[in-house]
Amino acid sequence: MSIQLPADWWILVVAALLVGGVLAGGFASRLRLPGLLLFLVLGMVIGDDGLRLVSLGDPRVAQIGGTIALLLILYEGGLTTKPKDLWAGAVPGSLLATVGVLLTAGVVGAGTYFLLDIDVLTAFLIGAVVASTDAAAVFAVLRRAPLPRRLASLLEVESGANDPLAIMLTIGLIETWRGAPGVADWAGFAVLQLGGGLAIGGLIGIAGSWTLMRVNLGPEGAYPVLALGIAGLSYGAAAAAGASGFLAVYVTGLIVGAQVPLHRRGIRTFHRGLSGTAEVGLFLLLGVLVFPSQLPAVIGPGLIVTIVLVLVARPIAVVLCLVWLRYRWQELTLISWAGLRGAVPIVLATFPFVAGYPDGLFIFNIIFFVVLVSAAVQGSSIRLVARWLGLRTNTTALDPVAENVPIGSINTEMIEVRVTDDLYIAGRQLKDLTPPHGLITSILRGNRILIPSPRTRIRSGDLVIIAAPHHSSASKRVTAWARGEQPPPTGHHPPRSPSG
Repeated sequence: MSIQLPADWWILVVAALLVGGVLAGGFASRLRLPGLLLFLVLGMVIGDDGLRLVSLGDPRVAQIGGTIALLLILYEGGLTTKPKDLWAGAVPGSLLATVGVLLTAGVVGAGTYFLLDIDVLTAFLIGAVVASTDAAAVFAVLRRAPLPRRLASLLEVESGANDPLAIMLTIGLIETWRGAPGVADWAGFAVLQLGGGLAIGGLIGIAGSWTLMRVNLGPEGAYPVLALGIAGLSYGAAAAAGASGFLAVYVTGLIVGAQVPLHRRGIRTFHRGLSGTAEVGLFLLLGVLVFPSQLPAVIGPGLIVTIVLVLVARPIAVVLCLVWLRYRWQELTLISWAGLRGAVPIVLATFPFVAGYPDGLFIFNIIFFVVLVSAAVQGSSIRLVARWLGLRTNTTALDPVAENVPIGSINTEMIEVRVTDDLYIAGRQLKDLTPPHGLITSILRGNRILIPSPRTRIRSGDLVIIAAPHHSSASKRVTAWARGEQPPPTGHHPPRSPSG
């Protein structure tokens, strides 16, 4: 006797794909390959043109799944964006997210129209779909590529904020095919999408932050779930009002991440895992949706679109938007090369497909090919290009050195320092180190907790816990100390070198 439920087989297949995909992604990172690219390939292998383990005949399913995944990815991007990084990249990132998207769509559309024998509306639909960089791909690269903070902040803001305009252009062009909207219709649509998204995202972000800080939910695990519900409310309210739900959820994430220090660590950890799972599922889903047997027919047109996008449109947009802000040519070159395309363009490519546009399948296959090339070539060479341009740094810009963990309502907080090889404190004994703020209470090393003594030597990989009175600049002072930017206290001898 046995009992089998309809979901049993699906749970087994999905779990096996997730485990295999994640392990393959870890292997790919050692080879400097984008892990998400392997998920796309894995999706193609198990789809209708491969092993036929999974069949996805309705592109609307991929569109719905893609929308949910993008919501989670953008929200996590907002939650993990530091306010100082946001301000540092606000002006250039906003320029690229608006003017840059329009320039990219226009140049790609015009180039595609003149170089390929296709309809003008189809050409500009392709331009609109590939106009935005992908938050999932950019965030993944920034976490592993040690780019300067100034450039990382810009790319983070751009990738998080440029999707709404690309979505607006894509939907607007589809509506142009269906009817004949005038200039006033386009202007009203743009104002409602962008202005409404900002306003609704800001209001729900403020209300959600107030709720998370003041309502006692009991178990600590309830706060990340409430934060997820707040993201859903932000997207749903904006979409119901005709505004951009993607922009709204990103703005809400920014506000919640900045205004909720009490539960920040748990919320961020939960949504990082959720976002990572969404990325894996999204790329697998999109890989299943495509038919690899149809890709050879679009290799020629796809290469043309890719060359126009990467070598013409993106550099033009970057130079025209940023040359006035005193960026050096090396920085402009790296920003141009780091404009990765990923899941967002593929999800947008399903819009004309689902709408019944005559060239919808052609557009989807073209965009899929462009994303494959972008992920394989640009995503795997960011480190090399940064090194060649002399812009590589020793620390990853998005990985904080010190992070505050407030303790309830008392005026005390824990500051965590993740020790890496490049930090000043690595290899030194505690008797030679005095934190500028607080007291070292414990050190986590692997699965052990060390009670510190003057002879304890800090090693790379340690997690140093510092208890300190609450202060707005506590983490900054501890970060400077950990990096060796803080001079030793008066009366102390200079610390010995790690080899000593």
